[in-house]
Amino acid sequence: MNSSTKYDPKSSKAEEFINHQEILETLDYAEKNRENFELIDAIIEKARKKKGISHREASVLLACQDEERNEQIFKLAREIKREFYGSRIVMFAPLYLSNYCVNGCLYCPYHLKNKHIPRKKLTQEEIVREVTALQDMGHKRLALETGEDPVNNPIEYVLESIKTIYSIKHKNGAIRRVNVNIAATTEENYRKLKEAGIGTYILFQETYHRESYERLHPTGPKHNYCYHTEAMDRAMTAGIDDVGIGVLFGLELYKYEFAGLLMHAEHLEARFGVGPHTISVPRVKKADDIDPDEFDNGIDDDTFAKIVALIRVAVPYTGMIISTRESAKCRERLLNLGISQISGGSRTSVGGYAEEEPEDESSAQFDVSDSRTLDQVVRWLMELGYIPSFCTACYREGRTGDRFMSLLKSGQIGNCCHPNALMTLKEYLEDYASEETRKLGDQLIEKEILNVPSERVREILRKNLKAIAEGRRDFRF
Repeated sequence: MNSSTKYDPKSSKAEEFINHQEILETLDYAEKNRENFELIDAIIEKARKKKGISHREASVLLACQDEERNEQIFKLAREIKREFYGSRIVMFAPLYLSNYCVNGCLYCPYHLKNKHIPRKKLTQEEIVREVTALQDMGHKRLALETGEDPVNNPIEYVLESIKTIYSIKHKNGAIRRVNVNIAATTEENYRKLKEAGIGTYILFQETYHRESYERLHPTGPKHNYCYHTEAMDRAMTAGIDDVGIGVLFGLELYKYEFAGLLMHAEHLEARFGVGPHTISVPRVKKADDIDPDEFDNGIDDDTFAKIVALIRVAVPYTGMIISTRESAKCRERLLNLGISQISGGSRTSVGGYAEEEPEDESSAQFDVSDSRTLDQVVRWLMELGYIPSFCTACYREGRTGDRFMSLLKSGQIGNCCHPNALMTLKEYLEDYASEETRKLGDQLIEKEILNVPSERVREILRKNLKAIAEGRRDFRF
């Protein structure tokens, strides 16, 4: 690593916007000020304005061990979450298209040298079956996943699959937003994904520590740290409005990753005027031939909760995702600290929705800790007082990128996302829910209508809910 490289959040070069020296200086500064309560109180005060704080300020709060102040941070995270996202939790499901992969990543069972994991790739006919099964569960939003393999999974295959998914209409089912999580690619390919109508382009950094990154990705195209780290820049230059970032906690020291993650968000804001649409917080988990204990940077649940709270405080506008890697108990704790999107009824194998995979043929990328059905997850969320939302309205109305962010930042979400969430929940209750879930959901909707600020919107909402009960679908504000 070149220590003479200058830190520049506006630069398009990875080593300048994720600058190693800047991270080391940040961690040193945070450590030196972990008991500087005057500074910590000033940062918390700044954070109360709900405009975000810098990676350096957030790192000081992460280093702070004072219980009272940590409680203030958690309280503030809950407030920000409520103000920006209300009690809505957006639902999605991953769909793995293929686990063919040419990379040698040490933490993923899809690595090239794993000869005993069954390699699978869905045909377009199989995709139709899988997506129909997902629609029958009630899903409206998918995250497409595939290994990196230019022969088996070229961009043409991904584009064809997206086209297939959008074309499937089964009963009242439809996938209304396809997010895509595929390997870093060229600007030209991002342009093609944009034309295919994708929602968010998601790519996890895995680790921002360059030396660790290159050691963990010894072979394959993913080995190229800069090409991978600059992927979001190429995607946004190509016109993709919404991008999602994340690290795999446990691969490297969490304080380093935390600073890098926030620097990445600051960079996108500085260069493109809009930060990440989502930030994901996966932790290394057990999978096929991968043992998480081999990575000695794992983090406990308390530290994990504080990281989630601080991402919410530092980047108030971003959506935050937690997957079924985490247990129901862990997910419950994180919901009010910042998480705004969760998966439900997920399979992490290639396909696996239309027909359960036999155990001895498992193609799963990681073990699922929360194996409940979508209906159980929806009911659980409502019992906790949340509104499960299947909404994709902003994406389909062109409210993406900076247009979505300005809506969020101006507090207009209450008149838009809140009623949309209630209408999509009503669709779910009518078409897919068990009797118990439906009952609970209808009660929740009645109560939540009163929380819509505008009388005019409330009126339209009531009319639309009635129409949904009579069989009409797809209303949106």
